Amino acid sequence: MEVRDQGVSQKLISRIYGYGRGHVFSGNDLADLGEASAIRQALSRLEKTGTIRRLARGLYEYPRFSELLQATAPADPDKVARAIARTYGWTIVPTGETALNGLGLSTQVPAAWEYLSDGPSKSVVWLGGTIHFKKRTNRETSTLSPPTALVVQALKALGQNRITPQTLETLSRKLDEREWVRALKEAKSATEWVYSAMKKAAQLTEDLK
Repeated sequence: MEVRDQGVSQKLISRIYGYGRGHVFSGNDLADLGEASAIRQALSRLEKTGTIRRLARGLYEYPRFSELLQATAPADPDKVARAIARTYGWTIVPTGETALNGLGLSTQVPAAWEYLSDGPSKSVVWLGGTIHFKKRTNRETSTLSPPTALVVQALKALGQNRITPQTLETLSRKLDEREWVRALKEAKSATEWVYSAMKKAAQLTEDLK
């Protein structure tokens, strides 16, 4: 049993190193490496040695070191949210201030990170705060590519009256030409003013070449 557990530990360490620093993962991401009990024990040992950091129950990070802070860097909330989504098999989309922050339309760090999900509504408390998942229809979460969904949700959060030329210019730089072509095809059923703003941003991408 000990030899087998050592084999699992070596495969697990190799997988984690392969992820690269800053990656967030759960035990489910490692389930193919061996029995659940052996994986839990290996993760516990790695946590005790400081190789990985426990962010929440069953959720870990291979942490980065911040030269600026001269300390372990905070985990990326978006990576945390996506690791949780993988665990439950959800499709998620940033919304509200989270979407605005993700596109650089707001420098304000959200008090709580919010995502639309095709799973049940759920709040998860982790080492860096709280992530809220809000149940929505598949149309809002899984029928759009991630770049398209992010732009749509950011514009909705911003509101029609707050869209400025600077907003459109910032948006235009967040997607490349191919992504904008896809976004305009996918978002045809979006609210009229949202789609109009997307078309203007896409045109700026052409103008900025």
